[in-house]
Order: sequence, then C-alpha cells, then structure tokens
Amino acid sequence: MPKIIQLSQHVANLIAAGEVVERPASVVKELMENAVDAGASKITVEIKDGGMTFLRVTDNGCGMAPEDAKTAFLRHATSKLRNAEDLAAIGTMGFRGEALAAIAAVSRIDLMTKTPGSISGTDLHLEAGQITEESEVGCPDGTTIIIRDLFFNTPARMKFMKADTVEGGRVTAAVQLQALAHPEVAFVYLRDGKQILSTPGTGNLEDAAYCVYGRDQAKMVKVESRWENYTVTGFVSRPTDARPSRNMQTFFVNDRPVRSKLLVAALEEAYRNQLMVGKFPACVLHLRLPANAVDVNVHPAKTEVKFLSEKAVFDCIHYGVLGALNKQTDRPQVQFKPNPAYTDTSLQTGAHAGAATANDHATTKKEPFFRTMTAEEFKNFSAAVQTAPQPKKDAAAATVHAVERQVSAPVQEKIFTPVSMPVMPDKQEIPKTIPAESTEPEQTAMEMPVEIPWRMVGELYNSYILVEQGEEAFLIDKHAAHERILFEKLKTNQEEISSQMLLSPLPVRLSAEGAAELLSNTSMLLELGFEVEEFGDNTVLLRQIPMDLDTADAADALETLAADLLRGRREQADTIRDALLHTIACKAAIKAGWTNDERELLVLVKQVMTREDLKYCPHGRPICITLSKKQLEKQFKRS
Repeated sequence: MPKIIQLSQHVANLIAAGEVVERPASVVKELMENAVDAGASKITVEIKDGGMTFLRVTDNGCGMAPEDAKTAFLRHATSKLRNAEDLAAIGTMGFRGEALAAIAAVSRIDLMTKTPGSISGTDLHLEAGQITEESEVGCPDGTTIIIRDLFFNTPARMKFMKADTVEGGRVTAAVQLQALAHPEVAFVYLRDGKQILSTPGTGNLEDAAYCVYGRDQAKMVKVESRWENYTVTGFVSRPTDARPSRNMQTFFVNDRPVRSKLLVAALEEAYRNQLMVGKFPACVLHLRLPANAVDVNVHPAKTEVKFLSEKAVFDCIHYGVLGALNKQTDRPQVQFKPNPAYTDTSLQTGAHAGAATANDHATTKKEPFFRTMTAEEFKNFSAAVQTAPQPKKDAAAATVHAVERQVSAPVQEKIFTPVSMPVMPDKQEIPKTIPAESTEPEQTAMEMPVEIPWRMVGELYNSYILVEQGEEAFLIDKHAAHERILFEKLKTNQEEISSQMLLSPLPVRLSAEGAAELLSNTSMLLELGFEVEEFGDNTVLLRQIPMDLDTADAADALETLAADLLRGRREQADTIRDALLHTIACKAAIKAGWTNDERELLVLVKQVMTREDLKYCPHGRPICITLSKKQLEKQFKRS
C-alpha cells in the first residue's frame, strides 16, 4: 500500500473547487450570495462567452478592508460564523468559507473593494489561488470581482463544459433565482453586452416575478398562508395552466433556493384530481421558518436542506396552496381550438389533411358548413352534383385502404370536424384519369376473401378496443397502440421527417436553461421537424413543426423536449433522437376518450394483431392485455 501523505494546499483547493464550482453558474451563485450578505441593494452581473472567459459581479455592499480582502481567499475563512453554536441557526446565504478559495484555485481573479468612509480601496490580482499583485485603487463603495479564464489550469474539467449558449443559459437561470429569492435587491444582468434582466428591487415579489416570467406571472394565483410558526408566500399556476415538466417549479427556504422532493410532493398534493396526466404545476414559493428548524449544512453547494419537522413543512405548503386555489372563483374560459382542416398549414401536404377526411382530398379548398348561396351558385352546384361520377360499390373498401395508409397521421380532426361541403369541380375539371367504361368484358381471376381469424367486438370507455379470437379476448389501448405505430414509423424512416411551416411563428416561453438547451441543439431539432430560433427573454420562436404533430400540442412538445435535454439524454445521438421521437409520437397519437370511426379502430386492431413487435408503447406501457375464456368463466363460477 502506498504511503499516506497530506495533500498540498493547492490540490486540496482543486478538490474543493470540484465540489463547489461546477460551472460558471456556480461561480455567479456564490458571488451573488456574498453580495447579498454584504447588504447590497444593487447587484450587477456581466458575462461573456457563457462566463468561461469573463465574469464580473459588482455590488454596492459594505465592501472589505485591505486585510480582510486578502484573508477572504483562504479556505474556511468567513465572517458569517464564530463558533459551533452558530451552525444551529444559520441566517446568511454563504457561510462555509470555501467559495472564494475554490473559485480562485481554478481561475484568474481581479478584486476591487472599498468600505464606506475609506479614502481608497484595495485592488488584488490572483492566479490559481495565489495573490500576485496588491495595490490601492480609487473605486466606489462595495465590491467588484472579475473572474477570467475559468478552469484554465484544470483542462479535465474544461471538457465537461457545454456550449456557450448552454452555459450562458445556466447563468441566466442562476441570476433569475437570486432575483426571485431577494426581491428587495435590484439585479441587472448583461450577457455579451446585451441586458437580459433588470429588477426594480422594491421588495415586492410580484415585481421581481414579472421581470422574470413576464405576462405569465399575471396568470398565477397568489399564495399567502401561515401554519404555526411557518409561513409560505408566492405564486402558483392555475390547474388549467399546468406545464408538461417541473422545470418551472421554484422553491426558497429562508430566501435560499433549494431542491426538495418534500416541497414538490406537498405542492402537487394540493393539485390532486385537478391536473391532467403528465402535467405539473408551476410555482414561485417562499417558505420561511425559524433558522433552527432547518439544516442548510448538508450539501456543498447549499442547494439541499433538512427540516426538523417534515410534516409541518408539508402541511404548510399543501394547505397554503390548496387554500389559494380554492379561493379562485373564476372558471376556465372557453378556448376554441382551430380546426387544422380549415387552415392553410394543414393543406400543404396530403398526409396531414388525410387525417381529416377519409377521401384524402388534401388540396381541395373547404367551405364552412353553413353558408349562403346565390341562385346562380346553387344552379351551378346542382348541375355539378348531377354530373359527378357516382361511386362504385367498392368505394367503401378503397376508403378503408386510404385510412389504413394514413394510420400514422393524427386522427383528432375527425372527431370534432363538422361535415364540410366541398366545392364540386366543373365538368372540365373532372380528372381525366377515370377509366372509361369498356365495351368488352375483361376476364379477371376471382379472389377469395381472406378469412379474418379475429373479430373486433367494440370499444370500452372510448379508450380500449375489445377483440375476440378463438378462446381469447384482447383489450387494446388505442392510444398506446397508435403511439407505438407512429414511433416505429418515425424511427425506421431514415429520410427527413415531413414538417409543416406555421403561418405565424409560435412563441414558446421556457426556463432559461431549457431555452438554452434547445438553441444549442437546433440542427438535431431540425432533423426531427422542429425549427426554432431565439426570441429573447427565455422565449424561442417555433417556425416549423413535424407534420404528424398538431399545432395546439407544439408548445407542450417543445417544452417536453427541453426537459429531456436538461435531464442529460445525450449519451448517444440515437438515444436523444429516440427520446424526442417518443414525444412526437405521444403528442400525435389519438388519445384515450376520443370518439373514433370504426374503420380507424379496425386499422389499429389489424396492426396489433398481425405484428409481433407491437407489445409496449415507447413509455413502457402494455399495448394489449389478454383475457381467456377460462378466466372469465371462473369469475362466473362456471369452471
């Protein structure tokens, strides 16, 4: 066994940096917390190149004396603690005394600081944790710290950094969190010379939330509740405005941003039986409790906490949010969903329009069901109807085949689409490809009908198709089946996925991190049929979507994709592609509860009953379950 030695101070600092400084956003968080503890009323953050080459934080706080400025970069040097008893009631944001030492160990630092009343300030330059220059300087009260060339001496850490867009998005999220945590502080954030965020510092959470979330904040419900000596304040989304991911859930404990499964569970319990499956509430909630009732010293980055009484915390969040939701007397407004069958975007290709009509008249202009005709129009219409070729007896079979060809297209348009009145073509417009009646009969071989070994009995709850085959009965989940069929089609199709351009771009507001992830993967999204571009203010413009995806589901699908990317599904290109295809297939598939034509259900049943690979949907749920005759007879006491 090698001899045990004590690590050098430099190596120890590098190890500590790995725990505290993960990326530029970690540096920004620690420096802003120090500025808040210094009593700053205004904090300005500026970054370039995602914060990797340049990062500056300026505050108007109390500043530091010359001797304190040098001591601040030593490990475990802090002004927040004096003895062990102080750990039981921590009321400051930073307290470990590791942040500045860890940051200095992996970067080049310039520090200017001055206390109120001092004639001059202190200027320090550090490299890899060592002070190389020290001088007096004229500067305003407060502290300015500049971080350059982060991880310049740890190339192994550098390779784990993402693109500047992603790292910049994480910095944006960190600044937004601090702005929401401390509405009494005015935050200004500049990224590559452009101002991204500015809060007024009025102390009103509503003002800070509006600067971060924009108009979405006005739709949220105000929460204000007290439970014993615990209080919760903030805002939560209405059940009708739920999100497809938890990325918009933000919790603070004594003004400290935290991650807590307990708080998430308490929040979502308040929404029980009010949310659709796969939807999650958004929130900005401040929980305040006695300092000795929470332990914040359980994580190097101080993002996790432990509560003395988890039940009291759960009840405070749960009943506080539930009470706020119950006070809402307004009912959801009626929202009329535009029918794609009447929009130009749905008529660009036959695939999408084919889902709306079994006859697949993709390029035929459709008129409203109720419309007024002049006498001349009615005369022309009647003449066209009388002269139009009559359908043959096998037209129904052809229609079934047409529906089967379009099994991958969404069929929701069929459900609520009113019967349209197509404009019949004039005589000269009738396609000339219709074969003329032959005077000589042709000899054709008689085809015997293929015997179907199964029988579709019907449908239960507009969700499950009942099929009988011999001594077995099958229940097919129509959504899961259609979702799997679509997924397999998209996955096996090596060609470019068909897409549709939107007549007007669709703005989609996301979290700062989610928007950054999408913008750094635009080429991959384009391969999947999505075209996005940056719009600013955590919003992206969606200009193009997959043909199989309904326009109304596009925003939710994009946010789900962002959540998948944030969860780190990027080990291999095909892995992330499959994850995105899951989302597209799920959004495009027919839904449980929809009323479908019997022929559509028949097409799904035929696919499931004849293909061995259709066993589970992309999310792992079974497509079909079996009930034997023997099992059924046993329930009726016949066996």
